[in-house]
Amino acid sequence: MEQSDKIRVLIVDDIQETRENIRRMLQFEPRVEIIGAAKNGAEAIELATEDKPDVVIMDINMPDMDGITATEAIRKKVPFAQIVVLSVQADPSYMRRAMLAGARDFLAKPPMIDELTTAVRRAGDMAIEEKSKISVPSATVAVGGTSGGNGGYNALNGKIVVVYSPKGGTGSSMIATNLAVSLQSSTTPTILVDANLQYGDVAVMLNEQVKNNVIDLTSRVDELDPDIVREVAAEHTQSGIHVLACPLQADMAEDVTGEQFAKLLSYLTTLYAFVVVDTVSYLTDVVQSALEYSDHIVLITTQEIPSIKSCNLFLSLANASGLRDRITFVINRFDKRITITPEKISENLRLPVDFVIPFEERIVTNSINRGLPFVVEDKTYPISKLILNLADSIKNKSQESTAVLARTSTSRR
Repeated sequence: MEQSDKIRVLIVDDIQETRENIRRMLQFEPRVEIIGAAKNGAEAIELATEDKPDVVIMDINMPDMDGITATEAIRKKVPFAQIVVLSVQADPSYMRRAMLAGARDFLAKPPMIDELTTAVRRAGDMAIEEKSKISVPSATVAVGGTSGGNGGYNALNGKIVVVYSPKGGTGSSMIATNLAVSLQSSTTPTILVDANLQYGDVAVMLNEQVKNNVIDLTSRVDELDPDIVREVAAEHTQSGIHVLACPLQADMAEDVTGEQFAKLLSYLTTLYAFVVVDTVSYLTDVVQSALEYSDHIVLITTQEIPSIKSCNLFLSLANASGLRDRITFVINRFDKRITITPEKISENLRLPVDFVIPFEERIVTNSINRGLPFVVEDKTYPISKLILNLADSIKNKSQESTAVLARTSTSRR
């Protein structure tokens, strides 16, 4: 057997007997090589950073750092590593949190030997495939249609940008569509995903007559590959972005779970530099998954009191969930004639306003009705310039976070 076919496994559990049991279960699997064992989350992160395993078998309940936190940290430091989580808890919320953190599989503890070896083989094959993408420069952008360098963006560590407003009718779909187009380039391939699964407008705003939709990917989320994504996602001719539209019928939204959507977003970050997610104001499981898994949240309000009040409620949730630092705050449809100023909104919400997008009814309405984003039609419009500035801000933040992660990883070696 070639060394490249070996699956390098790290075992993480706070109980020594459990670590040994898992080791014994896997000792007769010819492809598996146990490269180490860790007794807590911090040690697991350190060993994974140094030894770069293909698969980490992770206990979810540990005293110093839970397995979900450790999973998230390892996935950031070793993007190709696949995490198989073990838990005595059969609670679906545990599974959901694990998948949001980047886990590949979730098994009840103690696992049966057959299901453990199958999960490790499956996860190992995925890790080996992901490593091959890193080692071949021409494959760094698998779906974007370009070859060569990727402008400093690691295609295995794309960024998820969620455009969200807790109040409907604030223009989030318009911003999401134009933002995705502004992020798209030959070196930053971008996909726009419609998470308003009942009444999404993304395809309409791009004048795309789509045959496929999000469900075509979430229904087979555990067997995705670049060819499947390329087959399902529509390509917008004028801008080059790829689009995943909402289902054709509203009742089909029930077929998509938060776990499936989280897995889909995670996979898309291996193919695209930016995954822009348009959302609905109601916090469905799908929207919550997108927010929790996001790298950037573009939070939108208008000068209307109900919109500001809804943002205030959302910020309370964001503070409790650790999402506040990801927020870029945008006031849309700003009208100077209204006495509620950006300064007053910022003071009320105790949140700096990052961008103020003017009320341009004629430009926006014509753009929507024609299915042509205004940043494509004319980049010199004041509203186009602001969206382009928003895109530049997100690109800069993404590059900074990637650089910090690289420095942290290097300093620990």
